[in-house]
Amino acid sequence: MNIEIIDGDITEQETDAIVNAANNQLWMGSGVAGAIKIAGGEEIEKEAVDKGPIQIGEAVATTAGKLKAKYVIHAAGMGQDLVTSAEKVKSSTASSLKVADSLELKSISFPAIGTGVGGLGLDQCAESMLKAVFEFQAENLDTVRFVLFDPTARQVFESVHKKMQ
Repeated sequence: MNIEIIDGDITEQETDAIVNAANNQLWMGSGVAGAIKIAGGEEIEKEAVDKGPIQIGEAVATTAGKLKAKYVIHAAGMGQDLVTSAEKVKSSTASSLKVADSLELKSISFPAIGTGVGGLGLDQCAESMLKAVFEFQAENLDTVRFVLFDPTARQVFESVHKKMQ
């Protein structure tokens, strides 16, 4: 699988799916979720909430509203307490990959799940997410893009990626 690590805005990605760093109730508050709701439309949140709640570590797909992507995959990296862990992030990343692959998608873009309100460190996030990608056996997915909001996050992901190769 091709792994890309870039600076950017996840709502502007043209991959088949983008991932929302979600809570298990699937309501979309601030951070990545809020940006996706603003850019894509409230129908994304309505459809997501209708599919919830889900278990922490699971993921579900919705339409992408006005976004360039075809789908938003909501990765439940935390519960109502808005606290996450490296294991929850790894599980929700793996679940997102599984959902994308089952939809026969070729590309997916991820934010740094859990590093906002979840409080997870960038290094732990990068290790968990990249480990999930390296362990995943894709049938359809061929590109996984990490879209990071600032150069520091990109540098951390690039460093962890280099160590894991």
